[in-house]
Amino acid sequence: MTRKILPGILAMAAIVVASNILVQHVIEDWFLTWGAFTYPFAFLVTDVMNRVYGPAAARRVVFAGFIVGVVCSLIGTRIIGEFGPLVTFRIALGSGLAFLSAQLLDVAIFDRLRTGAWWRAPLVSTLVGSAVDTAIFFTVAFSATLAFLEPASDVAWAGEMIPLLGLGPVVPLWISLATADWIVKLSLALLALVPFRAIVTRMTAKVA
Repeated sequence: MTRKILPGILAMAAIVVASNILVQHVIEDWFLTWGAFTYPFAFLVTDVMNRVYGPAAARRVVFAGFIVGVVCSLIGTRIIGEFGPLVTFRIALGSGLAFLSAQLLDVAIFDRLRTGAWWRAPLVSTLVGSAVDTAIFFTVAFSATLAFLEPASDVAWAGEMIPLLGLGPVVPLWISLATADWIVKLSLALLALVPFRAIVTRMTAKVA
């Protein structure tokens, strides 16, 4: 089984590594980093593995991605940028909890809906998983209510009160960051249905 899911493990690892690198590069005035456009494809990999090989195989791919993410976080804590370590404890904790919780939830929901229309399981599982991922990461990493997790880390900038996405009601900056990230995830969840269908059809034919 490990040999069969190796492409999924490699794809997940590549996405996690790329996202950890690209998250360091901010897109000006978009409340986003470039990592927001690569990370959502982790759900595509999980769903493809789930559809072709089942939930147990999908969970193995998820755990592999989690381990790669932990390694990336450990490396990031050793790299000092302009404002300190590129990855703080809160960011590492939020990233790990968000990834594992959201991906495993995605696997469970997909498996529950797998007998329905082909698009329902990947769409619903990804939408729910993405929402959970966004909520956990940004809350753990930047919410002032969880400052006790890492008192030495100054995330006051994330609490700056500004209009939501520059247009809506006044909220902490991290809420705008989370909202923009969530919108990208929702958009890519819809777009990913096309490659999901194509990849699953091709892989299923090979398995058969």
